[in-house]
Amino acid sequence: MSSDEYGHSSATGRLVTVLAWTLLLFGLWLWGRGVTGVPQSPAGPATGDVAGIGRAEAVRLPPAAQPLAAAVPQRLDIPQLAVTAPVVARGLDARGAIEPPPFDQPGVVGWYGSGTKPGAAGAALLVGHVDTETRPAVFYKLSTLRAGDTVRVVRADGRVARFTVDDVRVLPRDDFDARTAYGPRKPGRAELRLITCGGTFDRASHSYTANVIVSAYLTGTGP
Repeated sequence: MSSDEYGHSSATGRLVTVLAWTLLLFGLWLWGRGVTGVPQSPAGPATGDVAGIGRAEAVRLPPAAQPLAAAVPQRLDIPQLAVTAPVVARGLDARGAIEPPPFDQPGVVGWYGSGTKPGAAGAALLVGHVDTETRPAVFYKLSTLRAGDTVRVVRADGRVARFTVDDVRVLPRDDFDARTAYGPRKPGRAELRLITCGGTFDRASHSYTANVIVSAYLTGTGP
């Protein structure tokens, strides 16, 4: 292959990657606007300051650990919320949004299976319902997490990737910036995004008014 051919191939590959990422971000934006159709529970989800409710300014956070080799996630543990949930791979629906777990599985977390694996370099995306028609779901209290809290992901290789929360935001869906919300924060770091609905339930549009997005980064392995 000549240098010209190599350059053309590389440029084409980069273009495909950019287009794929752009489509995913658009799909996540749609997901954030309510395409999951999460209904309102009697109590409604936890809410918080839309500017950021769990930032790290007052908390001394540990240094980032080196990313791990890729491995499929099997379980998500959030000790502060008493959450222990199986993780299942999910794809994109017809609109390009991540398919959440079925409503009859409110305790299950969905992982975007074509994206980054938790613990590997990049931002791995995990989605879950905030509630169902009758009861809270797995991410009902997600917005109550704070910087410094721990999130663990049990992986198929037998390792437990330990993440530290560095940011919790409740972002309004109007003028929503998917790249800022879901994209990697620091190059080369292994990061995690936990995503659910938040704010208040808009009965007219049958969707919530905001998204809860927890950002965490890999700080170690083990218990």
